[in-house]
Amino acid sequence: MDPDTERYTPEPIPLSLITGFLGSGKTTLINRLLTRGDMDETAILVNEFGEIGLDHLLVEQVSEEIVLLQSGCICCTVSGELVDSLRDLFIRRVRGEIPAFRRVVVETTGLADPAPIIHTLMADPTLDERYRLDGIVTTVDACHGYGQLDTHPESVKQAAVADRIVLTKADVAEPESVARLRQRLAALNPGARVIAAEHGDVAPAALFDAGLFDPQTKTADVEKWLNEEAYARRHHGHEHDDGHDHSHNDANRHDARIRAFCLTADQPIAWERFAEWIEMLLSTQGDNILRVKGILNVAGADTPIAIHGVETMFHPPTALPAWRSADRRSRVVFITRDLGQGAIEDSFRAFVTDPQPAE
Repeated sequence: MDPDTERYTPEPIPLSLITGFLGSGKTTLINRLLTRGDMDETAILVNEFGEIGLDHLLVEQVSEEIVLLQSGCICCTVSGELVDSLRDLFIRRVRGEIPAFRRVVVETTGLADPAPIIHTLMADPTLDERYRLDGIVTTVDACHGYGQLDTHPESVKQAAVADRIVLTKADVAEPESVARLRQRLAALNPGARVIAAEHGDVAPAALFDAGLFDPQTKTADVEKWLNEEAYARRHHGHEHDDGHDHSHNDANRHDARIRAFCLTADQPIAWERFAEWIEMLLSTQGDNILRVKGILNVAGADTPIAIHGVETMFHPPTALPAWRSADRRSRVVFITRDLGQGAIEDSFRAFVTDPQPAE
C-alpha cells in the first residue's frame, strides 16, 4: 500500500453510478451537470473525454487522464480497470496532486450491466474503506425508452436497480408517451424517484445523496433509502396474492419478469437465522435477485442493522447509530427477476420470523 494513502479521510466518499441505455442522454446529462455550481468538488470518471464537450469548462490538464474544470470538478477517463482508476484518483487526492473532492460520479457504457460495478465496490476492501455507494442514476429516453424496454433486457435491468430514474428528452416527447413510460417504470421499480429532464438539465440535488446516510445531518434516513411506501402502494394497487403482476400482460416484455416488493417483520429477529436464510437464498437464487436492501431489528441489538446486496454479492451489515422513529419493524426490499414474492416470503416466515420449536 502506498504510504500516502494512510492519511485517507475517515468518512468514505459517496460514489454514484450514472447508467442508461445507448443514446439515452448520459453524456448530455453529465455535460449539463458539469456547468452547475453545486457540482464543485466532484470527480467524474468517464470512458472517453471526446464524448463530452469540455473545452468551455477546462481549466488545465493535469495528466493524460485528468483535467480540472472551472466548476471545481475533476474529470478523468477510466483507464484500465475501475478499481485502479479509483485507487489512483484517491492517491492523487491525498498527495495534493489534484484538488480534494467530496463526491465521485462514474458513468458506465450504454450496454453495461451495473451489477459488476457494484460488486467491485463491495468486494474490494481498499475501495470499501475510501468510497461508499451512494446511489444508481439511470437515464431513460422518453421518446424511445418504452420500445427499448421491450427489446433490450439491459435497459430493463438498468432501470430496475436504480435509485433515481431520469427521463431525458421529456420536453420533446409526446405527453401521452411520457405518462405511459412513467407508469411502466413505476411498476418496474416503484422505489425509484422518476425525474423529467428538460434539455438534459437536472439539479444535482435531485440525483445525488440517494443513499442511506443524509450528508447534511450525517445520520441515516431509512425512510428515504427504502421508500417502503412505494412498494406498499404497488402491492395494494396492482399485485395480487398469487405473486404475479397482472399489469404485465405481454409475455414478450422483459420487465414482465421483474418483481419488486417489501417484506416486514413486527418482532425482533435472530441475526443467525436471518444470516443463514439470506445466504441460502443468495446461493440458490442469487442470479435472480437483482437488488436487496433493508433495515433489521435484530434481537439483542440496541440500534438497527442495515443490509444491502446485489445478485450474489452481499455487503457486510452496518450498525446504524440509532432508531430515528417509533417504527422498529424489520423491512427488506427485494427487486427480483423470474422470482415471485410468494416463495421468498414463505421462506422468510418459515426460517426467520415464525416461532421456532424449542430444542
